[in-house]
Amino acid sequence: MRQTVDILISGGGVAGLASACVFGAQGFRVVCVEPTIPVTEAEADGADLRTTAILQPSVRVLADAGLWARLAPHAAALQVMRIVDAGGDAPVARKTKDFDAADISDAPFGWNLPNWLLRREMMARLTELPDVSFRPGVGFSRMLVRDDAALVTLTDGTQVAARLVIGADGRNSPLREALGIGVRTFRYGQKALAFAVAHDPAHENVSTEVHRSGGPFTLVPLPDRDGTPASAVVWMETGPEVDRLLALPVPAFEAEMTTRSAGILGPLRLISRRSVWPIISQIADRMSGRRSVLMAEAAHVVPPIGAQGLNMSLADLDCLSDLVAQHRDDPGAQSVTDGYHRKRHLDVQARVTGIDLLNRASMTGLPALRDLRAGALDALYSAGPVRKLLMRAGLGAQ
Repeated sequence: MRQTVDILISGGGVAGLASACVFGAQGFRVVCVEPTIPVTEAEADGADLRTTAILQPSVRVLADAGLWARLAPHAAALQVMRIVDAGGDAPVARKTKDFDAADISDAPFGWNLPNWLLRREMMARLTELPDVSFRPGVGFSRMLVRDDAALVTLTDGTQVAARLVIGADGRNSPLREALGIGVRTFRYGQKALAFAVAHDPAHENVSTEVHRSGGPFTLVPLPDRDGTPASAVVWMETGPEVDRLLALPVPAFEAEMTTRSAGILGPLRLISRRSVWPIISQIADRMSGRRSVLMAEAAHVVPPIGAQGLNMSLADLDCLSDLVAQHRDDPGAQSVTDGYHRKRHLDVQARVTGIDLLNRASMTGLPALRDLRAGALDALYSAGPVRKLLMRAGLGAQ
C-alpha cells in the first residue's frame, strides 16, 4: 500500500526531527524515517553525549514548532564566548578575550543542550502532531521522481508518494547519492572527544575555547549536576592522540584534561563516559534536486567551532519553511527547491570555508604560527566595530 504525504524527511537526527516538528506544526502531512532507533537517555549505549548551543536566531524556529517551551527548562545560557590562547611554552592562558552578548543584544548568545535530550523532547513533541508519522528503524532506499510527486521506496519495501523530499540523513546521505550530487570533503586527521565534567568554580554562563595545538578544547556550560557546576567538553586532537587519551585510566585522563584546559576552571572531574567523533568539513555541490532538498549534514559538515553546526541546519530549515509556506499547494515545486539552493548555498559555502580556516589555525603547533594566531586574536578583539561584526556574523545575523 502506498502512503501519500506532503513531505517525506529522510533522517531522524536532531535536524530531521526538528524539520518534522516545524512542518507538522504548520499542518503538513509528514513522514520522517530514520534507520536507527534514536537514543534518548544519557546513560544508554549509543547516546550522543555531545551538546549543541542553540543560538538566538534558531530559538524562534524551535518556538514556532512548539519545541522551545519543552527545551528551555533544560538549557544553560551562553552569555560570554571566551577565547583563550594557551600557545606559549607552557599550557597556560597567555591571552584571554571575552565576547559578551550584552555588547550586541539583551539576550544571551544562545542556550546549551545535550543532543540526546534534544532527541527526547523532539520525539515527544511529534506525538502531539496528528499529521506526523515518525518511523524509526526504516530508511530511504530509492526514489522515482514524477512531475507531481516523488515516489520513495523505503528499506522495509513500503512506498511513500511525497510532494517534497528532504534529505537530513547525514554526511553519507542516501538521498544525496540518489540525486547524484557530489561533495567536496576536507580531512584534518582529527577526532573529537566529547564528555561532561564537574568543576568547583561556577562557569558563570561562559563558553570557553582554549587554543593550543591539535584543535580547540571547548568548555560549554551545563546546568549544575547535584548542586555542582558542570560543563560539556569537546576536545579536538589528532587521531592518534585521541586514541591515546581514550585509553587512559580516569585519574590520568582528568590530569591531562585539566592541563589542556589551562586550568581555567581548576581541576576537572569526569562525570560521563567518553565518546569519539571524526572531524571533517564537507559541502554538497548543490542543495536541491527535483522535488528534493538537502539540509544539515547531508548538505554541509563543519568542525565543532563557534556553535555553527546545528545552527546552520536550523537556518536551512528556516529558509525552507518560509519558501514552503508561500507554496502550500505544492511544497516541492521547482520554485521552492531552486529558491532554497540559491538562498542557502552561498552562505553555507562562506561558513564552511571560514570554519575550515579557523580549525587549521587552531591545529597549528609551530611556535611562530601560534604567536601569529594570538596576535590576530588581539587585533580582532581590540577593534570594537570588528568585534561586534564578528559576533553578529557568528549568530547568523544578516
